[in-house]
Amino acid sequence: MQSAAPLFSSSSRVAGPSPATFLPTSRAEMAALGWQQCDIIIVTGDAYVDHPSFGMAIIGRVLEAQGFKVGIIAQPDWHSTRDFEALGAPRLFFGVTGGNMDSMVNRYTSDRRVRSDDAYTPGGQGGKRPDRCVIVYSQRIRESYKGVPIVVGGIEASLRRIAHFDYWSEQVRRSVLVDAKADLLVYGNAERQIGEIARRLDEGALMADITDLRGTAFLRRGMPAGWVEIDSSELDTPGPLSPPVDPYAGEEERRTALAPAAAAANAAPAASEKIVKFYRKVPNAQRERSRMTLRSFEQVSKDPVLYAHASRILHLESNPGNARALVQRHGTQELWLNPPPIPLATADMDAIYELPYARRPHPCYADAKIPAYHMIRFSVAIQRGCFGGCTFCSITEHEGRIIQSRSEDSVIREIETIRDDVKGFTGVISDLGGPTANMYRLHCKSTAIESACRRPSCVFPGICPNLNTDHAPLINLYRRARTLKGIKKVLIASGVRYDLAIESPEYVKELATHHTGGYLKIAPEAIGEGPLSKMMKPGVGSYYRFKELFDKYSKEAGKEQYLIPYFIAAHPGTRDVDMLELALWLKKNGFRADQVQAFLPSPMATATAMYHSSKNPLKRVSRTSEEVVIPKGIKVRRLHKAFLRYHDPANWPILRDALKRMGRADLIGNGKQHLIPAYQPVGSSRSTAIRPFRTQHTGLPKSGRAGSSSRRGRA
Repeated sequence: MQSAAPLFSSSSRVAGPSPATFLPTSRAEMAALGWQQCDIIIVTGDAYVDHPSFGMAIIGRVLEAQGFKVGIIAQPDWHSTRDFEALGAPRLFFGVTGGNMDSMVNRYTSDRRVRSDDAYTPGGQGGKRPDRCVIVYSQRIRESYKGVPIVVGGIEASLRRIAHFDYWSEQVRRSVLVDAKADLLVYGNAERQIGEIARRLDEGALMADITDLRGTAFLRRGMPAGWVEIDSSELDTPGPLSPPVDPYAGEEERRTALAPAAAAANAAPAASEKIVKFYRKVPNAQRERSRMTLRSFEQVSKDPVLYAHASRILHLESNPGNARALVQRHGTQELWLNPPPIPLATADMDAIYELPYARRPHPCYADAKIPAYHMIRFSVAIQRGCFGGCTFCSITEHEGRIIQSRSEDSVIREIETIRDDVKGFTGVISDLGGPTANMYRLHCKSTAIESACRRPSCVFPGICPNLNTDHAPLINLYRRARTLKGIKKVLIASGVRYDLAIESPEYVKELATHHTGGYLKIAPEAIGEGPLSKMMKPGVGSYYRFKELFDKYSKEAGKEQYLIPYFIAAHPGTRDVDMLELALWLKKNGFRADQVQAFLPSPMATATAMYHSSKNPLKRVSRTSEEVVIPKGIKVRRLHKAFLRYHDPANWPILRDALKRMGRADLIGNGKQHLIPAYQPVGSSRSTAIRPFRTQHTGLPKSGRAGSSSRRGRA
């Protein structure tokens, strides 16, 4: 894989001011710092919390460390341009982000109901950001400052960087770059790109000339000279001259398999013969000057099969070691998507997380509680990325599947900072984790294999033999952290990937003995092979093995502890019978889900492509390829959620009807062997109670019920 210069190399620095306690949010704060103008202004849909768990704080501090004057406009009133003019025009550009969450996911439930709260807003108040934040904010900026460049980024822009299915409108929308009328889009880990953009503009470059940065998307007309075009617009069904090739194989296997087709291609093909161009015939030396052309927005928006095919190619071209530029026409312009950024080195990660964050909300919020901050203020991020590849998840699309870890010393220094400087700390670190709790320092054993690999997951359908699963560095980190002076407890709240954990029984022992507070949340998501294969999640056997180890070590430690599993309702590939099987499993194991999660098709996810097209992009896509069962529509989604909450009397009528229809009326009755009773309590046909986010294990003692914590870690 290509290497990259250190994030804070001498060439990336310019002379600038000393770090501010908080990045300014008003003219008065700018004046106090002696500033007449900001170099860059970041506009965000979240409240401004100067903490490394908040994207705007990281990007702001990274730019500040490189010598730039950075201002923040947080949660502006989008009904006018007034708030967007609060700091004046920036010297270089506006950076626009929806915040730590996609604004549509933040505002709406999976049933498209408006949420009443917002964890990233003071007081948890809902309605402080518009739908499609990035577009609305960018349009308001354009109204006030027509000539100032706009760079969009963050999770919302990252997941909407090409034509994408939008669940809330049930249609395919254009790239957010087009709709926002921005100059450049930054996706993935943005520290490298944003610093380089600022440096080049500072040196006099034009935004239109910045077309070579990894992790960026831009619009242009036509293909520059010297580029090789690879046509991916045909459905990837092998034709007569192209034999089936494993798309996840390395380059050597691909060249070997294609050799006969390449030789035959030199001869004049018969009129009926068709050469499929999906498999590359471009020499490795030309990779950096190759562009993979997708079907246009106009085509994929009208044809779900073409959309699924484009989704498949996007995910195949996601490894920074071998990805090529993707191009998708939008009207008369071409959207260019450069390859993903090179993963951050450990030294870069350390430098980012040890910048001078205030580690608290901006003083303008006074004593108002910002729920998301209170959840993470005593937690420490130890790594980024996830190689699990779960099809419903956005982590891989945003952060990549190559794990980027901090050094042990850096993590320890942050814990000491929390201990010494953060108000209200009582000695308990609430989490040492990241997207997944136990992928710290896990990586491919071979950099050559890693650079050539096109597998969407390192752990599905089984753990790759090339994956290093040694948990020793993580165990050492846990041990060192909990022995620090003033640290009473170190909990693990991020979701544990249990199929990895069982590769290291010593890790499970460490977790159960020292780092679990009565219960541990994990995420099997389903137990049936149908949904699991579409989720790319391990079978239930891995869960049982983990539970065996966890129970054993909890008992040895003299602790009564339980696993609390998460499940998803109505995921692609899920039939009614799968949900019935899961309901019976939940009852047998004594679980009661007080609030359930239904599948929400987030932009760009593989499972979303399944939802929209009924095709499986994990395999070759064609008109006749595998059809995926899609639980679509309010009735079936309600039924699948009802199966997860089989114990709620409000769900018994719909479950009775379903069980009779499925020929399982034997499960209706008043005995222990039945799933639901035959009677209906008076006044229980509708459930109106507001329930907390929790899943109960009926064997938990009252003092250890699952509702006693707000941890939501998943893997």
